[in-house]
Amino acid sequence: MNKQELISYTAEKTGFSKKDTESTLNAAIEVITKALEENEKVQLVGFGSFEVKQRAARIGRNPKTKEAIDIPASQMPVFKPSKALKDSLNP
Repeated sequence: MNKQELISYTAEKTGFSKKDTESTLNAAIEVITKALEENEKVQLVGFGSFEVKQRAARIGRNPKTKEAIDIPASQMPVFKPSKALKDSLNP
């Protein structure tokens, strides 16, 4: 399911217009992104949580040349599903 399909399905399910649904979805994504940029954890009870994990700097290898490459430290967004979501997928 892509974003437009999600918008259409949600609009149909809620009775709101597609335009209003798209604005709401975009705002939610923007708020979650902003919170993650500020290193805040976002928890959606019954769905899961979004947070930022730190990845340490490391040395990788170019598979073609076997040359060592320095990979800098970075921040990675991660999603951890809730128990309720996992249970719904594995009845």
